[in-house]
Amino acid sequence: MAIPSALQEPLHDPVFWARFTFAYEEGPGADRLGDLADLLNDDDDEDDDDGDFADSAVDVAFEVGEGHYAVLSMDASADSYSLLVTTPGLAEPAELGWDDLAHWHPYALRWSELDLICRAIATRDPRLRHPGAPLALLCRFAAVFDDDDVDQAVADIDAAYAALRPAQWEGYWPCGADWLERADFRGENVTWQRDEAGNQWARQDDHDDEPFYSTRTGPDTGTGDGFPHAPLRAVLSAATATVNGPGRCRVRTC
Repeated sequence: MAIPSALQEPLHDPVFWARFTFAYEEGPGADRLGDLADLLNDDDDEDDDDGDFADSAVDVAFEVGEGHYAVLSMDASADSYSLLVTTPGLAEPAELGWDDLAHWHPYALRWSELDLICRAIATRDPRLRHPGAPLALLCRFAAVFDDDDVDQAVADIDAAYAALRPAQWEGYWPCGADWLERADFRGENVTWQRDEAGNQWARQDDHDDEPFYSTRTGPDTGTGDGFPHAPLRAVLSAATATVNGPGRCRVRTC
């Protein structure tokens, strides 16, 4: 299974999600933490290594098809998370974006791309349902724009988080509205460009409130520098082939 054993229990722990979403650092959802806020502060005051997930680093590799992976690299001790992709032809993973509390550039995917990737993951491994853990973990790297079905996106992310919530837990839990608070670029003058190869990148003009922090802001240079358009395109193509397999409904990458 793609979810490492070290992460399987934390996925059902509100403390994990409060850290992972940065709610504990006044991120979206901070106003709902309640008693968890004191627990998180107590954890921060402890210097001993108790083996908690907050002190660990782990990579989660989700296969979308034929040796193509979306990889979430997590360093919880540094509040640092990055999204990478691997393909059979890559010598090492290519980083699409990262999220931290200092110099974040998380917005690597369009909503339709994230949805496609998560559907492919679930197709390959039905235990990784969609919407479920992959979407809950990877949604921080996607944003929505003027042409997206935002209501559906928020509903899917709500469902992904709800699938992980313990049955009897009534306290803080992340929700789709928390994600949208960070990921909503409707009306923020972000436009998407596309070249003949199918690569897409964003451009933002005249923004006042929400700068679009992303490395996906220029075309493919053909030199290996800049955003890794070709590896992402290969991953999306593999995901499309997986989802559009025999007997399945056809989808488009975007």
